This record gives sequence, structure tokens and C-alpha cells, in this order.
Amino acid sequence: MTAVIKNVVSERVGDDMNKPKVAFICVHNSCRSQIAEALSKHLAGDVFESYSAGTEVKDRINPDAVRLIKKIYGIDMETTQHSKLIEVLPPVDHVITMGCNVSCPGLTCGNQEDWGLDDPSGQSDEVFMETIKRIEAKVTELKSRLS
Repeated sequence: MTAVIKNVVSERVGDDMNKPKVAFICVHNSCRSQIAEALSKHLAGDVFESYSAGTEVKDRINPDAVRLIKKIYGIDMETTQHSKLIEVLPPVDHVITMGCNVSCPGLTCGNQEDWGLDDPSGQSDEVFMETIKRIEAKVTELKSRLS
């Protein structure tokens, strides 16, 4: 029985090691990139590993993003994520910027794209919801491409 458990654990660890690593980057790593990381882990964690970071950090994740992601998806970003700098990320296979014209000189990889999303910070819940739905659609499309 123990050998079976070890084999299953080894297979899972091996599968995780083979998954592409995707970094979602924004200036402050407090809103869009955090939403993308949370939704990617939730919707595409079986296909790729997700990280988020910024060129600067805030002391906390945007409270409206936290509230709405928890309400819609049941994900509490305050307990699963925190704002971090790009320097702390592992090597990644894909870099996705959120639309904030951020430069990521420390994150070089062959697969880079920009999702062109406006920052919903300080806007209404409706604007946040639109951004969240756009991120969800882009995550789903990315999952299909990387499958």
C-alpha cells in the first residue's frame, strides 16, 4: 500500500514539474495580476502553474478584487496570495502583462503577451466584474492553448 501511495505522490509531483509556468505581471501586483493568478489556479491549475508579481508592491491586494473574487468564485485571495516583486518568481515559460506598459527585464522567456486590461481600481463593481470576466475568458483561452 505504501508503494502505491509513493507512486501516486511521485506522479503528481512529476506532473507539476512538467507544467508550464505562467507569470501574470502588473505594476503593483495588487489587482489584475492577482485576479489572473487566482482564476488560473482555480480554472487551469491542472494545465499550468500560476504566479503573479509586480515591479512594485502594495501592502495588500485590492479589497474590491478580494471581495468580488470571494463572492463569485469562493476564493479568498487574502489567504492564498500576497503582493510580490518579479525578482522572487521562479523561472517561467510565459509572461503575461496586464496592460499597464510594464517592463519586465528580469523575466525573459520566448512567450510574452499583453492582455491590454484597464485597471478597475477605484471603479464600480460593474467595471470590476467586466475585468474579472475578461480575465476569466483569457485564462480559459490560455488553458486551451497550453493543453
